[in-house]
Amino acid sequence: MTETSLREAEREAATRETETSTERGEQERCPECGGRLASDEEHGEVVCTDCGLVVEEDEIDPGPEWRAFDSSERDSKSRVGAPTTTMMHDKGLSTNIGWQDKDAYGRSLSSSQRQKMQRLRTWNERFRTRDSKERNLKQALGEIDRMASALGLPETVRETASVIYRRALAEDLLPGRSIEGVATAALYAAARQAGTPRSLDEVSRVSRVDRMELTRTYRYIVRELNLEVKPADPRSYVPRFVSDLGLSEDTERRARQLLEAAQDAAITSGKSPVGLAAAAVYAAALLSNEKVTQTQVSEVADISEVTIRNRYKELLEADQDVPA
Repeated sequence: MTETSLREAEREAATRETETSTERGEQERCPECGGRLASDEEHGEVVCTDCGLVVEEDEIDPGPEWRAFDSSERDSKSRVGAPTTTMMHDKGLSTNIGWQDKDAYGRSLSSSQRQKMQRLRTWNERFRTRDSKERNLKQALGEIDRMASALGLPETVRETASVIYRRALAEDLLPGRSIEGVATAALYAAARQAGTPRSLDEVSRVSRVDRMELTRTYRYIVRELNLEVKPADPRSYVPRFVSDLGLSEDTERRARQLLEAAQDAAITSGKSPVGLAAAAVYAAALLSNEKVTQTQVSEVADISEVTIRNRYKELLEADQDVPA
């Protein structure tokens, strides 16, 4: 192609682009008054907002052909599946075969059909995990879900823990470490990031690894993945302890004030946040004239009574030193 032909082709392309942009601009304006056009999805029309001229009609409606008047009716009529989630190794995109041995009409299957369905379930379960990484991920995510349920952690924490574990698996941090250990460390880190922390003793009790392996793996995961995990705030433990002990809101509010006074006095650094929270709850209950023993608080917080005795005296002294 000669240089002259190239220039002509460029001019033609520029002319076409100008005409297209001009047509697009004209379509956005009313041909009668130049007003702004708006789409009326209910009637399938494009009308002018100034003069009311119907520019286009009989538009294609991409929405569903059914109507719903509440959320339950909308969910029952929807034809799509569950949303994708990181809590499943395949993100929920695969198909599951139900465990009920019934057909579409609710009738029980015959013995031969039940055997056939059981074989299909077995092969379907095998096909869902294609390689060792997917099998690893499936086992770890199951562990995370089990431990989170035992600890009463919300779904957001489980999602975050699943993402942390996926990152550790993608960056090849698992060799030399157990699947349960990395999964437990991911859940512990996710709970602290979400502001709903659990103590190491609580997490290790529901895990299949001991506390030493958990702490070692947790430090390794946080360091290698550059996770931003702030120190646990003792005040984040207070609502759970107060709820488990059946104490009042006044006690919870007083416990928060004691911890704030202790932080202002700089006596919280280097001390266990769980111990501080338990001592604050015990001290606040005494100040609110509510009956609770150190034994009850220690059982709920899973710390020794000696820790509560030492810490609650320090909290009361710090609260007295704070100027009114």
